[in-house]
Amino acid sequence: MNNTTKYGLFFLGGVVVGALGAVAITRGKLNVKPLAADLLSTGLDLRDKVMAGVEGVKEDLADVMAEAEVKSQERKLAKEALESTKSDETLSEPDTSKVVA
Repeated sequence: MNNTTKYGLFFLGGVVVGALGAVAITRGKLNVKPLAADLLSTGLDLRDKVMAGVEGVKEDLADVMAEAEVKSQERKLAKEALESTKSDETLSEPDTSKVVA
C-alpha cells in the first residue's frame, strides 16, 4: 500500500466519522451543549492559569530590568567619579619639567 492510498483511506475514515457525528447531533441522541460548556469552561480556566504565569514572568523580567538599569547607572557614576579624580590630580600636580636653576 503506497502513501497516497493510505492517506486517502485516512481521509475517507475522517469523513465517515464526521458524518456519523453530524447525524448523531442532528437526531438529538447526543446532547452536545453540556459537553461544549464543560470544554469551554476548562479552556477558560486553563487560559486564566497561563495568563497568571505570564504575568508572573513579566513582573520578574521588569524587576531584572530595573536592577540592570540601577547597576548601569552606578557604573556610569563610578566611571565619571574616577575620570574627575584623574583630571583633578593632573591639574594639582606642578609642572616640574620647566624648573629654572
